[in-house]
Amino acid sequence: MCGICGWIDFDRDLGSPDARRELADMTATMAYRGPDDDGIWIDGHAALGHRRLAIIDIEGGRQPMTHQEDGRTALVLVYTGETYNYRELRQRLAALGHRFDTSSDTEVVLRAHHEWGHRDPRSAVSELNGMFAYALWDPTKRELLLIRDRLGIKPLYYYPTEHGVLFGSEPKAILANSLAEPAMDAYGLRRTLCSIPDPDGTVFRGMREVPPGQIVRVTRDGIKQMSYWHLTDGEHTDDVPATVRRVRELLEDTIQRQLIADVPLCTLLSGGLDSSAMTALAARFSDEQIRSFAVDFVGYTDNFIPGPWRPTPDRPYVQEVAKYVNTEHTDITLSAQEVMDPNVRAATLHARDLPFTLGNLDSSLYLLFRAIRRHSTVALSGEAADELFGGYLWFHDPAHVQADMFPWIEDRGDFLRGFLDPGLVEKLDLPGYLDEQYHRALAEVPALTGPASADPHERRMREVCYLILTRYLPTLLDRKDRLSMALGLEVRVPYCDHRLVEYVFGTPWAHKTFDGREKSLLRAATADLLPQSVVQRVKSAYPAIQDATYERMLRTRFAELLNDRNAVVAPLLSVDRSRALLGATDNVRELEDILTLQNFLSDYNVSVTI
Repeated sequence: MCGICGWIDFDRDLGSPDARRELADMTATMAYRGPDDDGIWIDGHAALGHRRLAIIDIEGGRQPMTHQEDGRTALVLVYTGETYNYRELRQRLAALGHRFDTSSDTEVVLRAHHEWGHRDPRSAVSELNGMFAYALWDPTKRELLLIRDRLGIKPLYYYPTEHGVLFGSEPKAILANSLAEPAMDAYGLRRTLCSIPDPDGTVFRGMREVPPGQIVRVTRDGIKQMSYWHLTDGEHTDDVPATVRRVRELLEDTIQRQLIADVPLCTLLSGGLDSSAMTALAARFSDEQIRSFAVDFVGYTDNFIPGPWRPTPDRPYVQEVAKYVNTEHTDITLSAQEVMDPNVRAATLHARDLPFTLGNLDSSLYLLFRAIRRHSTVALSGEAADELFGGYLWFHDPAHVQADMFPWIEDRGDFLRGFLDPGLVEKLDLPGYLDEQYHRALAEVPALTGPASADPHERRMREVCYLILTRYLPTLLDRKDRLSMALGLEVRVPYCDHRLVEYVFGTPWAHKTFDGREKSLLRAATADLLPQSVVQRVKSAYPAIQDATYERMLRTRFAELLNDRNAVVAPLLSVDRSRALLGATDNVRELEDILTLQNFLSDYNVSVTI
């Protein structure tokens, strides 16, 4: 796992001292993503930078990596991620005459493009199973390819310039170049306040994101985008028992693939079905005892207050699973003071690189990852199982399902709450923006085929599943990547294996709820691995701190912000109404969101033009 960046300028020689210095600055912003090594490659119109977190072939996998042909450089690659089927691909390529200088997956990707992608890059990238984002420069064609994995697990941004493009794993790498301006317009502010990920837009004016499953091609003639993967309807014909068996087969295969590492590995264990099943399978297939980690808060279990999203505390289930599957387990217990620590919150915002976070959920996850990194370099996470198998309350509540909106947004004006300036609210028209994004996403949903297509509920659930996989899951994957990579920790997500996603997405909703509960298929496929208490446990979300000390500290800081006339966020707020609401609102997320926006605008020196 690494960080990549680069600069293509078709009208400038990037070998000059000034250009080299700018590339070095861009590369340096991602030192924490790749603490083990760095490298740059510059030739004429192309300059590529790389920071490396060594996971596979620690000695031989240095980048940028080149492919030589007839004494010349034919391809240059900067790559971040993991290709889990690289061993099989290596064997196929060796049979075709390729000779390898390293045992890294990066070289396999490079040679796969040389062998299968010279006419159409989609032929090469379609062979890869993994999470990745990479840039491939062809000096002969003077062509840059920016490629991102199918689910968007690894981030990749680009910024068109007058004569080329800047790109990077994170916005901060691009913004380190003098050609990029840290500015936000109305679109960026809408994205910030709504937190709905447009597949290719960003909060920064002029900056774009390579969408999942897409290739961006950059030449002197311009920038074009092509798709190599998207969700489709496979007309599912397996009955429920066969579907359960296939889910188990796919889970076993992908977890075995994702256990490959030349560094210490662990799992994130919450005591829920997703992480417990993953941990149990990892323990079954690992040659060594699996380490597991969980997050907790001081007094959380003893003073737990149940709610619809968190009906039970995690710790009792975590302890039971750890004992049942025999992991070497550690609980990371946090206090309100640690979560509210200004240095931690600043580090979290810097890691997220965006003007929105999940408040204490992000701070606690950052602290969890920081503790894990002292012991492991790779962690397996249960992320995406709820989105894939139907674990959220939204899937099962008719009001959410039938709403003509993203199911997780209960009220199109809920995020306003009176804190924002009324004139700004009118200009932004956030309900209109949400409606536009919703119908754009809806138009992408593949039509349902087969007998299920005659059932209106099945058709609607296909839409709901698509919306959550393509518009909700990306925010969680981005969060996981940023907060882990900020500490040099690689987090793998087995439930995002594209074969599993394709198969389960194409499965009828009736199969996914065949026992009348959420995540029926996953529960049936893994029940033999787990204690019955966990098999029967109702979904409980990632824990949020329930210490009243945290809320008091948050309100104090928000009050200080409202009293600061020089606060950069002040022009966006209705200060008097915000003061009145401060004591009335019980939604501390709103306070956290505005504090985050203030810190982001200030730290990144962002100009806002509406």
